[in-house]
Amino acid sequence: MKNTNRSILHKDGVSYLIPFILITSCFALWGFANDITNPMVKAFSKIFRMSVTDGALVQVAFYGGYFAMAFPAAMFIRKYSYKAGILLGLGLYALGALLFFPAMMTGEYYPFLVAYFILTCGLSFLETSSNPYILSMGAEETATRRLNLAQSFNPMGSLLGMYVAMNFIQARLSPLDTAERARLSGAEFDALKASDLSVLIAPYLVIGLVIVAMLLLIRFVKMPKNCDQNHRIDFIPTLKRIFSIRHYREGVVAQFFYVGAQIMCWTFIIQYGTRLFMAQGMEEKAAEVLSQEYNIIAMIIFCVSRFVCTFLLRYLNPGALLRILAIAGGCFTLGVIFFQNIYGMYCLVAVSACMSLMFPTIYGIALKGLGDDAKFGAAGLIMAILGGSILPPVQASIIDLKSVCGMPAVNLSFILPLICFVVITVYGHRTVKALKR
Repeated sequence: MKNTNRSILHKDGVSYLIPFILITSCFALWGFANDITNPMVKAFSKIFRMSVTDGALVQVAFYGGYFAMAFPAAMFIRKYSYKAGILLGLGLYALGALLFFPAMMTGEYYPFLVAYFILTCGLSFLETSSNPYILSMGAEETATRRLNLAQSFNPMGSLLGMYVAMNFIQARLSPLDTAERARLSGAEFDALKASDLSVLIAPYLVIGLVIVAMLLLIRFVKMPKNCDQNHRIDFIPTLKRIFSIRHYREGVVAQFFYVGAQIMCWTFIIQYGTRLFMAQGMEEKAAEVLSQEYNIIAMIIFCVSRFVCTFLLRYLNPGALLRILAIAGGCFTLGVIFFQNIYGMYCLVAVSACMSLMFPTIYGIALKGLGDDAKFGAAGLIMAILGGSILPPVQASIIDLKSVCGMPAVNLSFILPLICFVVITVYGHRTVKALKR
């Protein structure tokens, strides 16, 4: 095992262990931001007495930041360095998190969306920098394994985000359910809203301070300059060059649908479980907390599966394993749609095991052979995270229908993740066919 790790983190006699550890820590930090945010769709909906569709604007702002800043991040990184991109990303991340305090002081919903947008502009810089940086920290033939290893720490941050959301936000919000909040007078509603918002912002302020400390640490550590020699931007020629490559172009499409599937499955497990458990006689708040516990179990399975799949990549072609897991994810999603009991929840949890490999593997396949163009290639793949902004509101609009053709709308809404897994299956299959030629 020791020799394997050396081959992954060494290149031309240079060890990348310390830089790898620091950059991998950033993977956990953006995992935290992603998964403390998913339950906030439900929390904001209750706090501001909004529909699920309005609450889903959190995801629009969150993943919209990724989309808006991806190519500006790539140009910044090309002009300066991966390290500079990471430092700017951490700075914007910290700023967005700390802006939750003035957002709370306004008592309005939209300033929180601005804070989320700034925060995720920082995450866009981080991901656009960190993923290709990790790919460059060793030999090209081990690049996908190296990125899968680094990405394995992302769900650890996600688990912490879910845990904090459940125990330090959801469990501490007022126990009044949606119907009871609707009956409050204006003054009572404002007092309750202020109390709940003060609970909601506390973890964001803490993580903002943690990010500032991480920024200072990376600032004063010497980092390698892999692929940082070419500082010419050549934006349009580079885009034409990378989008002429089929495995990259199709990888961007596959990543769009993967991120959409991931965010839908992790965001609306709260709505899915709440409907299920309230139908069994549970109160709304208790049903929400129990649903979040299932979400945490799903993330634990995701985390374990990531390590298992990283190991399997020693023996299986990445495209083949991607295809197998996408087919399995589609089958479990069918269970989510058609089961209207606890087995549907079990299937929704199991989907996470299938998703664990997908993001870094699509990423690694798409960027293979791009060289220094990987900076712009990474930006296109980060822009594909827009799937997490576009698809969840569509699913939320279906959920708001309550019932469709005699089926719970929340069940039927999971036809969208099913479509996503079909697209990913096709990409995995086409990757395998291309290797056989």
